[in-house]
Amino acid sequence: MTATVESARTYEVRTYGCQMNVHDSERLSGLLEDAGYVPATEGETADVVVFNTCAVRENADNRLYGNLGHLRPAKTDNPGMQIAVGGCLAQKDQGEIVRRAPWVDVVFGTHNIGSLPVLLERARIAQEAQVEIKESLETFPSTLPTKRESAYAAWVSISVGCNNTCTFCIVPALRGKEKDRRPGDVLNEVRTLVDQGVLEITLLGQNVNTYGVEFGDRFAFGKLLRACGEIDGLERVRFTSPHPAAFTDDVIAAMAETPNVMHQLHMPLQSGSDRVLKAMRRSYRAERYLGIIERVRAAMPDAAISTDIIVGFPGETEEDFQGTLEVVRQSRFANAFTFQYSIRPGTPAATMDGQIPKEVVQERYERLVALQNEISWEENKRQVGRVLEVLVAEGEGRKDEATHRLSGRAPDNRLVHFSPNLPDGEAPRPGDMVTVEVTYAAPHHLVADGPVLSLRRTRAGDAWQARQGAPAGKGSGVMLGMPSIGRPAPARQETPGCSAAS
Repeated sequence: MTATVESARTYEVRTYGCQMNVHDSERLSGLLEDAGYVPATEGETADVVVFNTCAVRENADNRLYGNLGHLRPAKTDNPGMQIAVGGCLAQKDQGEIVRRAPWVDVVFGTHNIGSLPVLLERARIAQEAQVEIKESLETFPSTLPTKRESAYAAWVSISVGCNNTCTFCIVPALRGKEKDRRPGDVLNEVRTLVDQGVLEITLLGQNVNTYGVEFGDRFAFGKLLRACGEIDGLERVRFTSPHPAAFTDDVIAAMAETPNVMHQLHMPLQSGSDRVLKAMRRSYRAERYLGIIERVRAAMPDAAISTDIIVGFPGETEEDFQGTLEVVRQSRFANAFTFQYSIRPGTPAATMDGQIPKEVVQERYERLVALQNEISWEENKRQVGRVLEVLVAEGEGRKDEATHRLSGRAPDNRLVHFSPNLPDGEAPRPGDMVTVEVTYAAPHHLVADGPVLSLRRTRAGDAWQARQGAPAGKGSGVMLGMPSIGRPAPARQETPGCSAAS
């Protein structure tokens, strides 16, 4: 029976890792609210705290058990409080979580997030921990209730799982083999979101460009992009992350020829050394990667391309690292999310010979970051003087209050901070569109300090404003990891997640 407002139990969802986890957490919040829970207010200890975990980083378990330890006194003081652990680390550790932290009430895996409300109730009645880990997908996440963090942008999951066997990545073991949604189901969800005021969607999968493998259509992803172009009111379409080995020219054509598909591509490189790519079991080589970038830029000269790079993979030599630097120089990435290799327990790379000393990895990492910052700055300087249409965002600019600016994203996903100088004093809302001229460039953002050239109030802005009349609540405490492409919701960066392994 649904609880009344007076007796409703409060909840908080704490999210670590990749975009897939963020998407799952929106579903967890929706499930809990559908069951009668309400968001905890700022500073309040919730009646139910849910950890949606990531297993990609070496110290993920230490972080989880440390956070669980911090909650133990609150649980002791309030025996009715419940703690649940889900996500990739739960899928990996299963019952070990309850053995190490016996005050945890519920453990659930990546394949059965829809079970959370039932498991909480079962644990409350039985007065003992409930551990339920499914080995295959129970319900596709996007069919579950949701509480979206953004009024103007949304994730739309087109697949879950991954069929690749990269030696540094544990995702396939925890998310399973790739499962694809039918195109009609994806497009119906997109249309529903647009009807609710959403202007921008990001198609989400561990490897979006193998979409269609389950129903035997290798061109399904390009067709899906084109179909999104037929949806009235949908202004921006993004996707993350594609795998270079499966990247085909029909996707480039769909990006170039579909007006609402943004000229922005996030495509993980991981290494510029063919020898290291082979050791990673990345089934492409540097020449193929550079060829894709060349064809993307031939079709879309204004395309902004970003990537993921791992430094210090086992056995990486200075010559291998120089290969990575050379690919970075040739690629001219708008930005790159760079990671120092760390052992992921349970992956083949964890036991490989040739683990690189930390100080060597750190020194190479600093050289790579310095090079990429130089390139990013040069590429951003080329934007000065350009007139851009910016989708006003919420929470993107950490210094907006101090600088008296607002922030948003350009079509190519560059972050733009702008002065809301409007002659009639009408303030842009998150979800509205403004046209501004870029006056200054930094390595990681652009600034437009001149007058706003135009303001277009949108249905997304109306949807955001309507939300402001709702009771204030904390909602999901999302700690989003890199990369963040077309980020639908404001989020604090925490750790790189599994899409960094795409």
